[in-house]
Amino acid sequence: MRGAHVKLLSLLLVSVGLALCWFKVTRLGLPLVPTEKANVWTVEARIQFKAQRDSAVKVRFFIPRQPTGFTVVDENFVSGNYGLTTEDDGVHRSAEWAVRKVNGYQVLYYRIHLSRDPSIQPQPTEALVPPEIRPPGFPDALQSAAKGLMNEVLKKSADGRSFVRELLARLNAPTADPNVTLLRQGIENPEDWVRRVIDLLATANIPSRTAYVLALKDGISHGSLIPWLEVFDGKQWVTVDPHTGEPGMFEGAVLWHVGGEPVLTADGGKNVKIEYSVTERTQDRTLVAEQRARQMGSRIMEYSLFSLPVSVQNVYRVLLMVPIGAFLIVVLRNVIGLRTFGTFMPILIALAFRETELLWGMVLFCLLIAMGLLIRFYLEYLKLLLVPRLASVLIIVIILMAITSVFSHKLGFDRGLSVALFPMVIMAMTIERMSLAWEELGAGEALVQGFGSLLVAALGYLCMSSRYLEHLIFVFPELLLVVLAMTLLLGRYTGYRLTELWRFRAALKG
Repeated sequence: MRGAHVKLLSLLLVSVGLALCWFKVTRLGLPLVPTEKANVWTVEARIQFKAQRDSAVKVRFFIPRQPTGFTVVDENFVSGNYGLTTEDDGVHRSAEWAVRKVNGYQVLYYRIHLSRDPSIQPQPTEALVPPEIRPPGFPDALQSAAKGLMNEVLKKSADGRSFVRELLARLNAPTADPNVTLLRQGIENPEDWVRRVIDLLATANIPSRTAYVLALKDGISHGSLIPWLEVFDGKQWVTVDPHTGEPGMFEGAVLWHVGGEPVLTADGGKNVKIEYSVTERTQDRTLVAEQRARQMGSRIMEYSLFSLPVSVQNVYRVLLMVPIGAFLIVVLRNVIGLRTFGTFMPILIALAFRETELLWGMVLFCLLIAMGLLIRFYLEYLKLLLVPRLASVLIIVIILMAITSVFSHKLGFDRGLSVALFPMVIMAMTIERMSLAWEELGAGEALVQGFGSLLVAALGYLCMSSRYLEHLIFVFPELLLVVLAMTLLLGRYTGYRLTELWRFRAALKG
């Protein structure tokens, strides 16, 4: 009955641990590998204008609102002496700088750091009600050409989307008919072209609006927004290439602003100019996922280890590896059959090896144990009581550590200074237990347990110093529930150890 209880408990722990880990990987984007990097685009908008003499200035700049396909890693405003407010009406998001009195040329900056994330879907921003369509007000000549073109397009389309595609195909055709040629006149820039398409669609009672997109390309220093087209299909706004009629945006484009309002206005300023700079860099995917969790409104990251101060995080990066070492000892002792002095001594020695490095740590460990044993045998000759003897061994260990550090420093071996990282009490207890095993079980058994402890400490160091395991346990501490479940299952193991199978190999053959 108890065995079934342990199995059910272990199954529950494994299920909870793996479920939390799966959620963090699939929904939050936390990486399973510490070397995973994410490309982060830094976009800087530089706003420059000349303020009128001793006048109040108010600058309004539309900024991205939950850009589809991207995670906002960070966002900064450089405003100097200006007051800054941001507004979000559910459709548009804007920043407003204001100052009571200013002179001369002024420069303001807005920076946003974006990481590509295709899993982020567009959020509903408006009621599903078709917007009001304003008559375009074409001159008579253009009005006639627009009607003629609409009639031709209507005959070769079946619905709103096919109508838009056919219209744009005719407007952008290399060989144009007289109506298209007339409608192309007076177009001086891409923004005028999008407005002309919007007016033509209004003639056919199809709602549309201008969308401004930014091309994410590394090295852009004097870039500008690209006018794009959005068409309301009766349910939602769909971005459309104003030149080809294909839905969506080009690769590496981020939607900056939608609507007929200008992206930038400056009351009290003239010669307004805005330039966009784009740079690309790599960043730890864990930090990107942390920002993504906040953007999603998830509270998991708020109560994770990442919410702790950095100094405390560094402590837990070490402490969380102790259960890995403990599980390793369970396997080595209960399944393989290695004999060691105690359970936690090899783990603590392995933690010390993280700072001393493995080779130097093993040399210093053997040196201290050897010298400590010699002195411990002398203390046995004095017939001391248990507590005074342990206290004497502890004092001697500290003296030996100090002497080792001084002599190694004088000889130029600075690694010897790291001997102070060894846990003193554990070293004293190891010397005491090894000497007792020497007296009771013989030198051979004492050396076997001593080298077994050293071997387990070395293996524990290799596991606990693994960068991959450290990342996995720190980012997904719920995996310790899986380690706990495996430990509970091994706690019910009563089979033969591997060393026992080797010991009785002759009987097994018979």
